[in-house]
Amino acid sequence: MTIKELTKYLKDNPNKYWFKRKIYGWGWVPVTWQGWLVIGFFIIYIVLISMVLDSNSEPTSTDLIWFFLKTFLAVVVVILICYKKGEKPKWKWGLSGEEKEKYGKN
Repeated sequence: MTIKELTKYLKDNPNKYWFKRKIYGWGWVPVTWQGWLVIGFFIIYIVLISMVLDSNSEPTSTDLIWFFLKTFLAVVVVILICYKKGEKPKWKWGLSGEEKEKYGKN
């Protein structure tokens, strides 16, 4: 798959999904500014809670439990947003025959 084919696939978004299915594997890829904003906030949030944990000279087990709980909840929220604002997820391993014709070399 070339960059040109990948770009065509990601830009073909008539339903205005924030996230499209990955071409390989299961999951989503952000394709609109809203999707990238969600991912950006997620990354900033994880960095901030990591910095709080790192600021303690020796984190307690309670600190670690809270860190992992907050991280787990943040991941769940991102997955729910992706599910609500993205294409229906399914396992893929490359483009289907129809997709190859649509996004392939012209």
